[in-house]
Amino acid sequence: MKLTRRELIAGAAAAAAAGGGVYALVERLGSAPQRAAAGRPGREQHVLDLRVIRDDGVEVIVPPLHHRIVTAKVRAADDRSSLLAAQAELEEALRDLESDYEPTAAGLGVTVGWGLPYFDRYVPGPAAQHIPVDLRASRQAGHTVKALTKPVRFPSDPDSVILEKNDLAILLRSDDPAAVKSAAKKLLALEALEPTSVRAGFAGGGFDGGQSLPKKMATAAGIPGADLIPDTSELFLGFTSTQKAGLGPPRIANLETLGYTDAADGYFAGGTHMALSHVFEDLEGWYLTFDFQDRVDTTFKPGLRVRHGVQTVEQGPRDVSSVRAVVRGFHRTGTIGHSSAIQTTSRLMEDVRGADGVLYRKGTAIPHRADFNTLDSPFAWSSRPRVDGMSSDAAAGVHFVAFNPTSDDFRRNRLAMDGVLPDGTKLPLQPGARGQGLNSVLQTTHRQNFLVPPRRHRSFPLVELLS
Repeated sequence: MKLTRRELIAGAAAAAAAGGGVYALVERLGSAPQRAAAGRPGREQHVLDLRVIRDDGVEVIVPPLHHRIVTAKVRAADDRSSLLAAQAELEEALRDLESDYEPTAAGLGVTVGWGLPYFDRYVPGPAAQHIPVDLRASRQAGHTVKALTKPVRFPSDPDSVILEKNDLAILLRSDDPAAVKSAAKKLLALEALEPTSVRAGFAGGGFDGGQSLPKKMATAAGIPGADLIPDTSELFLGFTSTQKAGLGPPRIANLETLGYTDAADGYFAGGTHMALSHVFEDLEGWYLTFDFQDRVDTTFKPGLRVRHGVQTVEQGPRDVSSVRAVVRGFHRTGTIGHSSAIQTTSRLMEDVRGADGVLYRKGTAIPHRADFNTLDSPFAWSSRPRVDGMSSDAAAGVHFVAFNPTSDDFRRNRLAMDGVLPDGTKLPLQPGARGQGLNSVLQTTHRQNFLVPPRRHRSFPLVELLS
């Protein structure tokens, strides 16, 4: 029987999601860490209960080992009955996954986000009414700004960055590689979805001793500079990025928690915003051009003194940098630290009583990060390989995933990374220059923003409100 184009595309995407080539090594190179018993799925899709350990005396959240991201376009017609059928199909698949796997890193975490192209084409009326307004951004702009906006290029981005237009993105996370492969295959087979990309990767694996997955995988792939990655490094660049104090508490990144939006008690209460990017990483340049102190200076802040070879550096509220400190450090050294610059926008500047009743203290981190390393170049599979610049050669990179209360909140953080600070200061940094620290070894290729509904509205949000 002749296969349709959709079936051919879905089959190719599923084959990529199953892994092959160097990714086939993942199953025998990684061992799952100890995890707590499962709980019931909560209201928030993006919150995954993860183990906390101490590394170098610092509390660290242990990320899931294996990751897949599936992006897609909607294939359903834009009438209410077709969309309701698509909604039911996706929700049934998601509930099947929940019945097959407990909602933990030991089982499977599933997060579904929806892009502006979906809302603009399929549910424009309900979207105009129910997508939350970003109150802070609206006050600053002098006009209404929604919590979800189009992706933009930032000062350090090359002109070649592709601002994507996917209808949805699904993030799959697990310590079990079979779980992410099986889930991706199931979702890619849905009639309502037209796959556009599959993105694969890994993180961690070194906290309990032995080599981490990033070290093993980069070495196996023959990535230049792989031999210089510390053996137990959580990510390619050598430093731990999941310090508990450096990541937002469970509900702080919700749309409604900090009062950044008018989402409280609305359709999207319990939801969040997800920024998704792919970034190439020059490992050889990082380890050969920057000595250990240089890497500390550019990852954290200039002049920070830590023991040589330390991977996990304290990032608590007392370590948060001010705008004044970042500017002073730049004028003294000609560089900015990645963490210190972003802290000017990603940490609370005062105590805040959240909509959830929790008192969030000054210096508390807001974003949740869920990024992971990859050997994709830039994706494991693409429906438009020429446009996306696909290569069969493995390449070191990161699929960057961050949950923030709004698109504008992510924008502020990303601008700070480029030396554009919240008081209006613009440090004179040239794109790709050494003074930009991490940016000098990073090259973003793709970016898009998504709105992540609460679990109850995760499947084709708002279609039930169409007339």
